Amino acid sequence: MKDKKRAMGRGLGAILNAEKKAAINTATDEGARHIMGNVLEINIEDIYPNPNQPRTYFDENALEQLSQSIKNLGVIQPITLRKDGDKFEIISGERRYRASKKAGLKTIPAYIRLVNDQELLEMALVENIQREDLDAIEVALTYQRLIDEIGMTQDNLSQRIGKERSTITNALRLLRLSPEVQDAIRNGTISAGHGRAIISLPTEELQNTLFRKIVSEKLNVRQSEVLASKLKVPSEMKPKMPIELPIRLRKTQKSLSDILNVEVNIKASKNGKKGKIVLDFKDEEELERILAAFEKID
Repeated sequence: MKDKKRAMGRGLGAILNAEKKAAINTATDEGARHIMGNVLEINIEDIYPNPNQPRTYFDENALEQLSQSIKNLGVIQPITLRKDGDKFEIISGERRYRASKKAGLKTIPAYIRLVNDQELLEMALVENIQREDLDAIEVALTYQRLIDEIGMTQDNLSQRIGKERSTITNALRLLRLSPEVQDAIRNGTISAGHGRAIISLPTEELQNTLFRKIVSEKLNVRQSEVLASKLKVPSEMKPKMPIELPIRLRKTQKSLSDILNVEVNIKASKNGKKGKIVLDFKDEEELERILAAFEKID
Protein backbone atom coordinates (compact mmCIF):
# COMPACT_ATOMS: atom_id res chain seq x y z
CA MET A 1 0.00 0.00 0.00
CA LYS A 2 2.73 2.43 1.03
CA ASP A 3 4.77 1.81 -2.13
CA LYS A 4 1.75 2.51 -4.29
CA LYS A 5 1.16 5.80 -2.54
CA ARG A 6 4.77 6.86 -2.94
CA ALA A 7 4.67 6.01 -6.64
CA MET A 8 1.92 8.52 -7.31
CA GLY A 9 4.36 11.40 -7.83
CA ARG A 10 7.43 11.87 -10.01
CA GLY A 11 10.62 13.46 -8.79
CA LEU A 12 11.09 16.98 -10.11
CA GLY A 13 14.66 16.17 -10.96
CA ALA A 14 13.44 13.41 -13.26
CA ILE A 15 11.45 15.96 -15.25
CA LEU A 16 13.83 18.94 -15.33
CA ASN A 17 17.49 19.53 -14.71
CA ALA A 18 18.54 21.71 -11.77
CA GLU A 19 19.16 24.81 -13.91
CA LYS A 20 15.68 24.77 -15.45
CA LYS A 21 14.09 23.86 -12.14
CA ALA A 22 15.41 27.01 -10.49
CA ALA A 23 14.37 29.22 -13.43
CA ILE A 24 10.67 28.26 -13.43
CA ASN A 25 8.67 30.53 -11.14
CA THR A 26 5.78 31.82 -13.25
CA ALA A 27 3.27 30.19 -15.56
CA THR A 28 4.91 31.86 -18.58
CA ASP A 29 8.43 30.52 -17.93
CA GLU A 30 9.75 27.82 -20.25
CA GLY A 31 9.12 24.37 -18.84
CA ALA A 32 6.22 25.49 -16.62
CA ARG A 33 3.83 23.13 -18.38
CA HIS A 34 5.90 20.18 -17.13
CA ILE A 35 5.25 21.23 -13.54
CA MET A 36 1.69 22.52 -13.56
CA GLY A 37 -1.01 19.89 -13.12
CA ASN A 38 1.36 17.10 -12.12
CA VAL A 39 1.81 15.47 -8.70
CA LEU A 40 5.52 15.64 -7.99
CA GLU A 41 7.71 14.19 -5.24
CA ILE A 42 9.44 17.16 -3.61
CA ASN A 43 12.36 16.92 -1.19
CA ILE A 44 11.13 17.91 2.26
CA GLU A 45 14.35 19.82 2.89
CA ASP A 46 13.44 22.10 -0.04
CA ILE A 47 10.09 23.06 1.51
CA TYR A 48 9.40 25.85 3.99
CA PRO A 49 6.14 26.91 5.72
CA ASN A 50 4.13 29.88 4.51
CA PRO A 51 4.75 32.77 6.97
CA ASN A 52 1.18 33.92 6.31
CA GLN A 53 -0.25 30.55 7.30
CA PRO A 54 -3.52 31.37 9.13
CA ARG A 55 -3.20 28.32 11.34
CA THR A 56 -0.82 28.88 14.23
CA TYR A 57 -1.58 25.93 16.50
CA PHE A 58 -1.01 22.26 15.70
CA ASP A 59 -2.19 19.66 18.19
CA GLU A 60 0.80 17.42 18.98
CA ASN A 61 -1.29 14.31 19.70
CA ALA A 62 -3.19 14.65 16.42
CA LEU A 63 0.10 15.30 14.62
CA GLU A 64 1.59 12.12 16.08
CA GLN A 65 -1.45 10.09 14.97
CA LEU A 66 -1.16 11.47 11.44
CA SER A 67 2.55 10.73 11.44
CA GLN A 68 1.87 7.07 12.30
CA SER A 69 -0.74 6.91 9.53
CA ILE A 70 1.77 8.33 7.04
CA LYS A 71 4.36 5.76 8.12
CA ASN A 72 1.86 3.00 7.35
CA LEU A 73 0.03 4.37 4.31
CA GLY A 74 2.07 7.26 2.97
CA VAL A 75 0.70 10.74 2.22
CA ILE A 76 -2.70 10.10 0.66
CA GLN A 77 -3.52 13.74 -0.20
CA PRO A 78 -0.70 15.74 -1.81
CA ILE A 79 0.12 19.13 -0.32
CA THR A 80 0.14 22.30 -2.47
CA LEU A 81 3.32 24.34 -2.88
CA ARG A 82 4.38 27.58 -4.53
CA LYS A 83 7.59 27.49 -6.52
CA ASP A 84 10.07 30.01 -5.08
CA GLY A 85 13.40 29.82 -6.92
CA ASP A 86 14.83 26.41 -6.06
CA LYS A 87 12.65 26.19 -2.92
CA PHE A 88 8.95 25.62 -2.33
CA GLU A 89 6.58 27.53 -0.04
CA ILE A 90 3.56 25.76 1.45
CA ILE A 91 0.15 26.99 0.27
CA SER A 92 -1.85 24.26 1.99
CA GLY A 93 -1.00 21.08 3.84
CA GLU A 94 1.41 22.28 6.54
CA ARG A 95 -0.02 19.70 8.97
CA ARG A 96 0.74 16.89 6.47
CA TYR A 97 4.20 18.39 5.91
CA ARG A 98 4.95 18.46 9.66
CA ALA A 99 3.65 14.92 10.14
CA SER A 100 5.72 13.69 7.19
CA LYS A 101 8.88 15.19 8.70
CA LYS A 102 8.01 13.55 12.01
CA ALA A 103 7.54 10.24 10.16
CA GLY A 104 11.04 10.55 8.69
CA LEU A 105 10.00 10.97 5.04
CA LYS A 106 12.56 12.50 2.69
CA THR A 107 10.07 13.54 0.00
CA ILE A 108 6.37 14.38 -0.10
CA PRO A 109 3.86 14.36 -3.01
CA ALA A 110 2.77 17.86 -3.97
CA TYR A 111 0.91 19.96 -6.48
CA ILE A 112 2.99 22.90 -7.65
CA ARG A 113 1.40 26.30 -8.22
CA LEU A 114 3.13 29.17 -9.95
CA VAL A 115 1.49 32.24 -8.44
CA ASN A 116 2.19 35.70 -7.03
CA ASP A 117 2.20 36.46 -3.32
CA GLN A 118 -1.35 37.83 -3.15
CA GLU A 119 -2.75 34.75 -4.87
CA LEU A 120 -0.71 32.61 -2.48
CA LEU A 121 -2.23 34.30 0.56
CA GLU A 122 -5.75 34.11 -0.88
CA MET A 123 -5.40 30.42 -1.65
CA ALA A 124 -4.01 29.70 1.81
CA LEU A 125 -6.81 31.61 3.51
CA VAL A 126 -9.62 30.15 1.41
CA GLU A 127 -8.22 26.65 1.89
CA ASN A 128 -8.07 27.31 5.61
CA ILE A 129 -11.77 28.25 5.75
CA GLN A 130 -12.80 24.93 4.23
CA ARG A 131 -11.35 22.94 7.14
CA GLU A 132 -13.89 21.44 9.52
CA ASP A 133 -11.85 21.72 12.71
CA LEU A 134 -11.62 25.52 12.82
CA ASP A 135 -13.12 27.35 15.75
CA ALA A 136 -15.52 30.22 15.02
CA ILE A 137 -13.01 32.94 15.95
CA GLU A 138 -10.34 31.51 13.65
CA VAL A 139 -12.90 31.44 10.82
CA ALA A 140 -13.83 35.06 11.53
CA LEU A 141 -10.18 36.13 11.61
CA THR A 142 -9.62 34.44 8.26
CA TYR A 143 -12.63 36.25 6.76
CA GLN A 144 -11.24 39.53 8.09
CA ARG A 145 -7.84 38.88 6.56
CA LEU A 146 -9.40 38.18 3.17
CA ILE A 147 -11.22 41.50 3.42
CA ASP A 148 -8.27 43.53 4.76
CA GLU A 149 -5.33 41.96 2.93
CA ILE A 150 -6.88 40.75 -0.33
CA GLY A 151 -9.41 43.58 -0.64
CA MET A 152 -12.49 41.36 -0.91
CA THR A 153 -15.95 42.63 -0.06
CA GLN A 154 -18.34 40.43 1.89
CA ASP A 155 -20.22 39.79 -1.37
CA ASN A 156 -16.99 38.76 -3.14
CA LEU A 157 -16.11 36.51 -0.24
CA SER A 158 -19.57 34.95 -0.24
CA GLN A 159 -19.21 33.99 -3.90
CA ARG A 160 -15.60 32.83 -3.48
CA ILE A 161 -16.23 30.39 -0.63
CA GLY A 162 -19.86 29.48 -1.34
CA LYS A 163 -21.37 30.76 1.91
CA GLU A 164 -24.29 33.10 2.52
CA ARG A 165 -23.31 36.73 3.08
CA SER A 166 -25.26 36.68 6.37
CA THR A 167 -23.09 33.79 7.55
CA ILE A 168 -19.97 35.85 6.92
CA THR A 169 -21.47 38.94 8.58
CA ASN A 170 -22.46 36.99 11.70
CA ALA A 171 -18.99 35.44 11.89
CA LEU A 172 -17.27 38.83 11.66
CA ARG A 173 -19.47 40.25 14.43
CA LEU A 174 -17.80 37.83 16.86
CA LEU A 175 -14.57 39.81 16.50
CA ARG A 176 -16.25 42.70 18.34
CA LEU A 177 -16.47 40.57 21.48
CA SER A 178 -13.99 41.18 24.30
CA PRO A 179 -10.76 39.14 24.20
CA GLU A 180 -11.97 37.15 27.21
CA VAL A 181 -15.18 36.07 25.45
CA GLN A 182 -13.32 35.33 22.20
CA ASP A 183 -10.90 33.15 24.13
CA ALA A 184 -13.82 31.29 25.73
CA ILE A 185 -15.17 30.49 22.25
CA ARG A 186 -11.74 29.34 21.05
CA ASN A 187 -11.21 26.96 23.96
CA GLY A 188 -14.77 25.60 23.83
CA THR A 189 -16.04 27.07 27.11
CA ILE A 190 -18.93 28.64 25.17
CA SER A 191 -20.13 28.24 21.58
CA ALA A 192 -20.38 30.70 18.70
CA GLY A 193 -24.14 30.71 19.32
CA HIS A 194 -23.49 31.97 22.84
CA GLY A 195 -21.17 34.59 21.35
CA ARG A 196 -23.89 35.84 18.99
CA ALA A 197 -26.30 36.18 21.92
CA ILE A 198 -23.67 38.16 23.85
CA ILE A 199 -22.80 40.51 20.97
CA SER A 200 -26.49 41.38 20.53
CA LEU A 201 -26.29 43.41 23.75
CA PRO A 202 -25.52 47.13 23.29
CA THR A 203 -22.89 47.67 26.01
CA GLU A 204 -19.77 45.85 27.17
CA GLU A 205 -21.14 45.86 30.72
CA LEU A 206 -24.26 43.95 29.66
CA GLN A 207 -22.19 41.62 27.51
CA ASN A 208 -19.95 40.76 30.45
CA THR A 209 -23.01 40.21 32.66
CA LEU A 210 -24.49 37.73 30.20
CA PHE A 211 -21.12 36.00 29.68
CA ARG A 212 -20.69 35.45 33.42
CA LYS A 213 -24.21 34.02 33.71
CA ILE A 214 -23.70 31.69 30.74
CA VAL A 215 -20.56 30.27 32.30
CA SER A 216 -21.70 30.12 35.94
CA GLU A 217 -25.21 28.80 35.21
CA LYS A 218 -24.21 26.66 32.20
CA LEU A 219 -26.92 28.23 30.03
CA ASN A 220 -27.59 26.76 26.59
CA VAL A 221 -27.83 29.01 23.54
CA ARG A 222 -31.61 29.38 23.66
CA GLN A 223 -31.54 30.30 27.36
CA SER A 224 -28.79 32.82 26.61
CA GLU A 225 -30.85 34.42 23.83
CA VAL A 226 -33.87 34.76 26.14
CA LEU A 227 -31.74 36.35 28.86
CA ALA A 228 -30.13 38.68 26.31
CA SER A 229 -33.59 39.86 25.24
CA LYS A 230 -34.46 40.68 28.83
CA LEU A 231 -31.18 42.49 29.46
CA LYS A 232 -31.42 44.74 26.42
CA VAL A 233 -34.94 46.07 27.13
CA PRO A 234 -34.43 49.88 27.33
CA SER A 235 -35.01 51.33 30.77
CA GLU A 236 -37.69 53.64 29.41
CA MET A 237 -39.75 50.61 28.42
CA LYS A 238 -39.71 49.19 31.93
CA PRO A 239 -42.75 49.85 34.13
CA LYS A 240 -42.58 53.33 35.62
CA MET A 241 -43.21 53.94 39.30
CA PRO A 242 -46.40 55.99 39.80
CA ILE A 243 -45.86 59.60 40.89
CA GLU A 244 -46.98 60.12 44.46
CA LEU A 245 -49.72 62.78 44.65
CA PRO A 246 -49.28 65.86 46.84
CA ILE A 247 -51.44 65.84 49.99
CA ARG A 248 -53.88 68.45 48.64
CA LEU A 249 -54.57 66.38 45.52
CA ARG A 250 -55.02 63.20 47.56
CA LYS A 251 -57.61 65.02 49.65
CA THR A 252 -59.34 66.24 46.50
CA GLN A 253 -59.32 62.70 45.09
CA LYS A 254 -60.97 61.33 48.26
CA SER A 255 -63.55 64.14 48.41
CA LEU A 256 -64.61 63.53 44.79
CA SER A 257 -64.80 59.79 45.39
CA ASP A 258 -67.06 60.34 48.43
CA ILE A 259 -69.32 62.83 46.64
CA LEU A 260 -69.71 60.78 43.44
CA ASN A 261 -69.61 57.38 45.13
CA VAL A 262 -67.19 56.01 42.46
CA GLU A 263 -63.48 55.36 42.27
CA VAL A 264 -61.62 58.52 41.35
CA ASN A 265 -57.99 58.72 40.21
CA ILE A 266 -56.08 61.95 39.81
CA LYS A 267 -52.94 61.70 37.62
CA ALA A 268 -50.65 64.69 38.01
CA SER A 269 -47.24 65.86 36.78
CA LYS A 270 -44.28 65.84 39.17
CA ASN A 271 -44.91 69.44 40.26
CA GLY A 272 -48.66 68.80 40.60
CA LYS A 273 -49.57 71.83 38.48
CA LYS A 274 -51.30 69.85 35.73
CA GLY A 275 -52.88 66.49 35.28
CA LYS A 276 -56.20 64.72 34.71
CA ILE A 277 -59.07 63.19 36.67
CA VAL A 278 -60.21 59.66 35.80
CA LEU A 279 -63.65 58.43 36.88
CA ASP A 280 -64.46 54.74 36.66
CA PHE A 281 -67.99 53.55 35.89
CA LYS A 282 -69.16 49.99 35.33
CA ASP A 283 -72.21 50.61 33.12
CA GLU A 284 -74.38 53.24 31.49
CA GLU A 285 -76.63 53.49 34.55
CA GLU A 286 -73.69 54.40 36.76
CA LEU A 287 -72.52 56.97 34.21
CA GLU A 288 -75.96 58.63 34.34
CA ARG A 289 -75.76 58.71 38.14
CA ILE A 290 -72.33 60.40 37.99
CA LEU A 291 -73.58 63.04 35.55
CA ALA A 292 -76.61 63.68 37.77
CA ALA A 293 -74.30 64.16 40.74
CA PHE A 294 -72.38 66.85 38.80
CA GLU A 295 -75.63 68.65 38.06
CA LYS A 296 -76.43 68.73 41.80
CA ILE A 297 -72.96 70.20 42.47
CA ASP A 298 -73.78 73.04 40.09
